[in-house]
Amino acid sequence: MTQHPGGAPAATRSAGQAFAALFRLLKVARPERPIHPHGLGLSGELTRTGNPAAPSGIDWLDEAGVDAVEARFSRSVGLPQTLPDILGLALRVTPSGDAPPGPADVLFASTGWRVPGRFLLRPRLDVAGATMTTLMPYRGRQGAVLLGLRTRSLPPGSLASGEWVLGLHWATPSGRWRECGELRLHAGPHPTDTPLRFDPLGNQPPGAQAYAWTRLLRKPSYRAAQRAAPPAVGHRAGGQPERPKQSTASTPATGRNAMSTVSQHFSSPAGDVWRVIADGWLYSGWVVGASRIRDVDAEWPNVGSRLHHSVGAWPLVIDDSSRVTAVEPGRSLELVARGWPMGEAKVEITLEEMGDGCRVTIAEDAIRGPGKLVPKVLRNAAISARNRETLRRLELMAAGGAGK
Repeated sequence: MTQHPGGAPAATRSAGQAFAALFRLLKVARPERPIHPHGLGLSGELTRTGNPAAPSGIDWLDEAGVDAVEARFSRSVGLPQTLPDILGLALRVTPSGDAPPGPADVLFASTGWRVPGRFLLRPRLDVAGATMTTLMPYRGRQGAVLLGLRTRSLPPGSLASGEWVLGLHWATPSGRWRECGELRLHAGPHPTDTPLRFDPLGNQPPGAQAYAWTRLLRKPSYRAAQRAAPPAVGHRAGGQPERPKQSTASTPATGRNAMSTVSQHFSSPAGDVWRVIADGWLYSGWVVGASRIRDVDAEWPNVGSRLHHSVGAWPLVIDDSSRVTAVEPGRSLELVARGWPMGEAKVEITLEEMGDGCRVTIAEDAIRGPGKLVPKVLRNAAISARNRETLRRLELMAAGGAGK
């Protein structure tokens, strides 16, 4: 849409007012944040590579530099993480170099990547494979510019457990995407939501401007969202107005379709625990359900190597295997564990040094087969109980010197 700033259509103004009315209604139930009610605060940096060969017409994008970033990841409607939702990532960027002082706020939402999907909100279950755009373009010297983010790598478990790396792209509304930077985000040591309020209309990137039609569409709803909460409809005894109740729910969005996760502090150092994990022949000693190890690839635990195990008790024994999909020696191991006909599960084991000992975490969930049909609440309970016992066995073997 290429509407001249002075001639924004009446339909856009009406749509903006309609959104504002909806926001005012939502504030009765959610006084603080009518949409994106719970989030996860993140911080990091944006490395801009610039666009010397094909400039976008926005100074901030076309110049190389490294910017400090504060961010908030959230789910728009606030649905349970087992259900798809519109994912949102709000960035507060402090531009470096010769850029004018002051932050720039840029909002992204989960959308498609091609035309016309890049202009359509798309509910996603989690950030794995999700693409995000600004949905509405900025105006640069050469015309309309849309920004987009694509995930390059994710931490194990949830966004709160490590570094989230995304590629920054730009495109004309119907043009191809061009990569122009890399965004790295991570949560603090005690992951929480952030009180930041983002203003993409007031805080724009250097060289970028919002079109008049986008202001008419978005500004009324932003004002409604930031306005003081309306009084509740109900009344106390005696006719006095009842104050709106403040929600005590503050569960941060994790960004991933949460796996069943258990952790335990070990008195043994991470190196001793890793020696047990790295010896494939020891798995039947600490992995609950593995009755015997039939063979171990010589490359174990490198990516692609397999552990050939049996599951169950004699005479009901199933022979299958587990394959390494990612590894960081001494720190983490990711597996796809097979046990057909029950199916396959993804398993992530991480080790974190803590003083003289370490914290070991196992995250797991079914990914294929009949096991995935079990309701998640029941599946999580069973997996968590089994992996708590697995951690107890692993701690005993590490303390006893297994694998040395």
